[in-house]
Amino acid sequence: TLGKPEMHHRGWIDLNKNGVKDAYEDPALPTETRVADLLARMSREERVGQLLQKLMTDTSDKKDAALVTSGQLGSFLGVAPDANLRNRLQRLAVEETRLGIPLIFGFDTIHGFRTTYPIPLGLSCSWDTTLVERLTAMAARESTVVGVDWTFAPMVDIARDPRWGRIAEGNGEDPYLGGLIAAASVRGFQGNDYGRPDRVVACLKHYVGYGAAEGGRDYNTTEIGLPTLRNIYLPPFRAGVEAGAGTLMAAFNSLNGVPASGNRFTLDQVLRREWGFGGFVVGDWESVGELVHHGYAADKAEAGVLSLTAGVDMEMVSECYRELPAMIDQKKIDSAVIDEAVRRILRVKFKKGLFDQPYTAPVEVDVAAHRALAREAVAASCVLLKNEGAVLPLGTRSIAIIGPFAEEQAELLGCWHALGNAKDVVSLHAGLKAAVKKGKFRVARGCPIIEPASAKEIDAAVKQAKKADVVILALGEPALWAGENNHRLDLGLPGAQQQLFDRIVATGKPVVTVLFAGRPLAIPAVLEKSAAVLMAWHPGIEAGHGVADVLTGKVAPTARLTTSFPRSVGQVPVHYNHLHTSRPFSDYKDGTREALLPFGFGLTYTTFTYGPTRFSRDTLAMGGAITISTTLTNTGKAAGTETAQLYLHDVACLQGARPVRELKGFQRVTLAPGESREVSFTLRADELGSWSPDGKWVVEPGRFEATIAPNAASGEMAAFALQP
Repeated sequence: TLGKPEMHHRGWIDLNKNGVKDAYEDPALPTETRVADLLARMSREERVGQLLQKLMTDTSDKKDAALVTSGQLGSFLGVAPDANLRNRLQRLAVEETRLGIPLIFGFDTIHGFRTTYPIPLGLSCSWDTTLVERLTAMAARESTVVGVDWTFAPMVDIARDPRWGRIAEGNGEDPYLGGLIAAASVRGFQGNDYGRPDRVVACLKHYVGYGAAEGGRDYNTTEIGLPTLRNIYLPPFRAGVEAGAGTLMAAFNSLNGVPASGNRFTLDQVLRREWGFGGFVVGDWESVGELVHHGYAADKAEAGVLSLTAGVDMEMVSECYRELPAMIDQKKIDSAVIDEAVRRILRVKFKKGLFDQPYTAPVEVDVAAHRALAREAVAASCVLLKNEGAVLPLGTRSIAIIGPFAEEQAELLGCWHALGNAKDVVSLHAGLKAAVKKGKFRVARGCPIIEPASAKEIDAAVKQAKKADVVILALGEPALWAGENNHRLDLGLPGAQQQLFDRIVATGKPVVTVLFAGRPLAIPAVLEKSAAVLMAWHPGIEAGHGVADVLTGKVAPTARLTTSFPRSVGQVPVHYNHLHTSRPFSDYKDGTREALLPFGFGLTYTTFTYGPTRFSRDTLAMGGAITISTTLTNTGKAAGTETAQLYLHDVACLQGARPVRELKGFQRVTLAPGESREVSFTLRADELGSWSPDGKWVVEPGRFEATIAPNAASGEMAAFALQP
């Protein structure tokens, strides 16, 4: 259970000599009026204090008491198992300081808080923004129980390199789908009013270009041309801003030689001036101080000036901003810059309701309902990659569950699992045993996840496989091989798992491989030799039940990949929305450049066919619209849901060549066996453009191609023209 906080009376509001509240203490007044009134009363030291965030520890109420009571701290990050420590710190801020300015408490609620659901990359494969919104609302509710006001999520970085561990935290390689999920996440975390007690302030991260880290190495340099920055990496952030995100987090990386946490172009020109963002920006952990590491700032004082001036309003941990008063005295920075940053932070604190209800109040949590939603999310995230001979769904046969993830619990939580507890996790074995009540099960680990295997343990697993009708082979990578600072050189199965796989396949039994991982894996041999392959990602506490629902057919798989799977790490980066080259026939000497599995790919327990792509007209005028259609037919023997995907290609674009395909829409369509339905998309002429390097949306007349297809590597393109 989540700890329930102590309650405190609200006797902290100070009355002035006339026996009335000061303006900033009056909830009936507009937020901007309250902000202006409070800012005018604050000393320089109190203003700088609002710009600083520290890590909350078990002794923060003692260790940091002086900073809090002197008004020299604005925020804590971290969380205790219950809200009592949080409320004690808050009491220091609101009852024992001159102005009673509350702290704001942040935490990384990434994919659930106590009830963990699939990692964001897995969840994105559901292509279900409604589900995303429901899950993030659930995570917000649980977070508030222990006093979290503000979550450092969603991560909306576009990632094209599976070596990068933080690909697990994002939504894949496509900016259109990534933008829809970013907006849904913001709506879920914040609702219509993030001041409600069961909602939290969202934080879009990591702004910007972090996912393009050179070599897939975390924190590394990124070089991104302006057309690619504008059209690929910025759109999900813009979608989150337009959805009302209260805050953004500046990234660790340098972008084209300028650190993201000191980059005036992205933080001021794009975010503030072009997009009109009115919330505040927090730097990532010590990213302000790391301007010195980047070779951009000479020392901490200069780093603070450069970062604040660029647009990072709150500094996380590194405390360079404590040098700001001296920098004002030396005329290295104008006090007005500090005032604007403080104004942004206070605005969010007022909107969150912290001035009117600073302490955490109890929030009811329906644990059973939350677990049921997590189970639904697991099934919706599992991508069926192969199903030869219709080995799935499983029957009530003799089943061997083999592999290091057969009975694993802790590793299924995934990275950044907040207060998720391994004891709550339903293992694959437990889930299948509950789902196939008449099945006869044999279980063997076979080998550890990453350590060397003994011949004896592999032999024992082979022996169990030979006695079964079908083998469920549970393989993958550990949770902490994904996430922050967890990059990989090789994308195959770690340890002795490939050896175990080869031995089990050699028995001749049909093998259903279930993969648990935080990134796309390069597994061509697994895909080739398995009878069926299910990508389950790191699914969270309802892992076993959700995966079993798919394996047994209780829930037909509907998920589709949001990242391309490489054949080899040597192909990386490999993504569907690449540009044409001057000689497209160029290829590797020892293999193909085509992805093993393309973006949008996924199977279910029936089959579908697509008719030709049709247009409502051959030519489209500026200001008009065109309808693009096809006929979708369920040609299998079971009902199923297909995700029909609309792809567009601008054949010739003078402001810069466009990708070979760009996702422009999708529909999830459920059909009975033999049923057909027309699937249509309407595109306006102004949706056919792209962002110019100077931030203008430009639509050029000319020839366009489009197709409605099951994935990014399928479907014949048909052409229409856009007239001037």
